[in-house]
Amino acid sequence: MDRHLPGGGLCLGGLHEMADVGAGELYGSAAGLMAAGIMARLAGPVLWAVERADLFPPALAGAGLHPDRVLHVEAPQAVPLVLEEGLRHGGFAGVVGEVARLEPTPARRLQHAAEIAGIPAILLRRPRKAGDPALGAAIAAHSRWRIHRLPSGPVVPEAPDVPGLAPALWRLDLIRCRGAAAASWILEACDETGHLRLPAALAHRPVAPAAAGGRARRAG
Repeated sequence: MDRHLPGGGLCLGGLHEMADVGAGELYGSAAGLMAAGIMARLAGPVLWAVERADLFPPALAGAGLHPDRVLHVEAPQAVPLVLEEGLRHGGFAGVVGEVARLEPTPARRLQHAAEIAGIPAILLRRPRKAGDPALGAAIAAHSRWRIHRLPSGPVVPEAPDVPGLAPALWRLDLIRCRGAAAASWILEACDETGHLRLPAALAHRPVAPAAAGGRARRAG
């Protein structure tokens, strides 16, 4: 995934939009964990602004972002303004904001402020209702991501038919990125250090044989 993104990874000085797709759309839990994992790998405090008072700190800690590092702000009508002030403050490793809707002008201001600050601003989209068309509206973000939760396989040999025991699986869809084409990856959810990884079934798959007249390709 890093090789696909311009610059060898997620741009630190930019606005990135993330949202759940499917059953978790209204809660943004997978998108929130991905944001927490990204912030966990940066040094310094993190500003996290929300419209609804339902942030669950232990979940952030499970993705590597300890609650002691998080400045939690509840701003039902002013999340974009809080993020902009946080970017201009200069003391944060990054900022995260949870919003249902965002107009084009505030999005452009956030992208500009993130570029100047040189730190990531992650916008978690949490619509008020399922299928909200506002989620599909384009905004001035450096990248836009959609996260699908996938069924995880069994991991305990004694219970081979019991689902949900393996690490959670995500399908990450990059639907827009400056300097890169749209793409998708299937990965295990962020671990306690904030890192994503290939599922074992993909990581341990043998190299595919070379086709006639072609070269071998690495699986996964």
